Amino acid sequence: MQSERARRIATAAVVSGGGVAGASALFYGLVLGQALIARKTIPQAVSPPPRADGLYGAHFGGEPIRLVVLGDSSAAGYGAERPSETFAAAVAAGLAEQRQQPVQMRCVAVVGSESKGLPPQVEVALRQKPDIAVICVGGNDVTHRVQVRTAVRHLVNAVRALRAAGVEVVVGTCPDLGTIRPIQPPLRWLARRWSRQMATAQTIAVVEAGGRTVSLGDLLGELFYAEPDRMFSFDRFHPSGAGYLAAAQAVLPTVVAALTEPAEAAALSAGEGVRALPQAAAEAAHRPGTEVSAVQVAGRDRGPAGRWAQLRHRVWHRLPQQDAPGLDRSARSLTEPDLAQRTPDRAAEAA
Repeated sequence: MQSERARRIATAAVVSGGGVAGASALFYGLVLGQALIARKTIPQAVSPPPRADGLYGAHFGGEPIRLVVLGDSSAAGYGAERPSETFAAAVAAGLAEQRQQPVQMRCVAVVGSESKGLPPQVEVALRQKPDIAVICVGGNDVTHRVQVRTAVRHLVNAVRALRAAGVEVVVGTCPDLGTIRPIQPPLRWLARRWSRQMATAQTIAVVEAGGRTVSLGDLLGELFYAEPDRMFSFDRFHPSGAGYLAAAQAVLPTVVAALTEPAEAAALSAGEGVRALPQAAAEAAHRPGTEVSAVQVAGRDRGPAGRWAQLRHRVWHRLPQQDAPGLDRSARSLTEPDLAQRTPDRAAEAA
């Protein structure tokens, strides 16, 4: 399962079309040896992540915003100890805080899922009649060495299906697997390269399909190295509640913007601006936390180099006198959904 990621990367580096098929026996031995060490270091997934479905910000008035979260273990919050510490819970709680409005959240993400696993998730998600969907996927496609075009095709189909139903879509692109601590160079370099290739392709395809993307990249890399005991979960591989909160804070401003403003409405800051979509995607892959969305220039969607896109580096501005979601007991009233409002078990519903 997740513990085999490093081994898969190493094997694919030599036997697949990953750009190093002609590697020497010495290089193969080094990379494979690193993968075996990493595999022994990272334990296998032993239990499902905590369920966080429910109503957030119930004390706010108004009609609830309907949020669905799709994807893999990062979206599901594997490694979190409590529901309030999952990625989906942090996004839902933050959205309720920012909009001063209840949020009904449903997480249909599946641990170990590749992009090809999105269709059944989309089917369940659409039953909730969501206003907005957040998708985090791609890491397992990289470790299984799924062809980029194949993985992206599945993602695009999911985005199109959601957009056709009137759902706003925000995609957190493939994280940088080169930041995983048990992975050492040169295996780390390969993982980083493949991750960025996937993230770049995801950005181009998602924006073309009408969604917005936020690059995750090595967003948590420095924090993980500086405070590994706090940022990693028990398996030293997946994020802890604090790690998921950091990821949610990167995605949340774009989630709020997708519900409240067109891409071109807000003023731009230094380093932000309009680019051709391929250029924007490449820049975003190298700068974590970058939002990419479609935009018009002089009333046109496209220029000489293709679709126009806008880069933004949004920051989550918490409202005064609010506790950060998912971190401590004082925030429990904000982050723990009302148990009475939780939705039926996913397995039961699927049956």
